[in-house]
Amino acid sequence: MPKLKTNRSAAKRVRVTKTGKIKKRSANRGHILGKKTSKRKRHLRKDGYLESGDAKKIKKILPYL
Repeated sequence: MPKLKTNRSAAKRVRVTKTGKIKKRSANRGHILGKKTSKRKRHLRKDGYLESGDAKKIKKILPYL
């Protein structure tokens, strides 16, 4: 059986926690920050977790995480 390839773009965007949850960074933090309120930017600093349906898809394309 050949080795499975890891999707490198997904691997750079997510981390797997000890409990197996998949952690992600909030979107909308890259640029055009002048028009966003301080409160909105502050809340975007926090990392989030993927929902179970999305997590299943990510685990399939990241076989060794």
